[in-house]
Amino acid sequence: MGSTGLRRLGIIVLVLLNFGCDQISKDVVRQRVVPNDYIQVVGDNFILTNVENTGAMLGFGQDFPPILKIVLFQVLPVLVLLVLLIRILGKKELGLWAIIGFAFVIGGGIGNLVDRIAYGSVTDFFQIKLGFLKTGIFNMADVSVTTGVLLLLALSFRTEKPAA
Repeated sequence: MGSTGLRRLGIIVLVLLNFGCDQISKDVVRQRVVPNDYIQVVGDNFILTNVENTGAMLGFGQDFPPILKIVLFQVLPVLVLLVLLIRILGKKELGLWAIIGFAFVIGGGIGNLVDRIAYGSVTDFFQIKLGFLKTGIFNMADVSVTTGVLLLLALSFRTEKPAA
């Protein structure tokens, strides 16, 4: 297998690892945590729960009409993730950190997309509270997507500027 084949295999493995971690964690939560339970893992700072989100991030769009939800939360994401995956598999000049960032975004995106298609909702289960800071309830796919986006954002600021 040539370097292009190994690079593509590495991308697929990273996507599948992110997707797998997300799906396994959600499956454990669905089987072992009672819906809407409130389990303090680390005091009141790290909470485990089981909430089904029929919208997008932080419940956005939960009240949208069903056809709009299907288009916005299933059809459009399938197209975007497919195009993104095809693009990164074909780009030879992407650096390692960019590949990791995109693989995290794609793997997490697929994780939440599979939930929406298979269950009609996304299982969320983590919440962090640190002083006045309090997150919404999220899952491992959200962690993957956020990590990937932050990595790609950091890389975009790091690019070297041409000499004047």
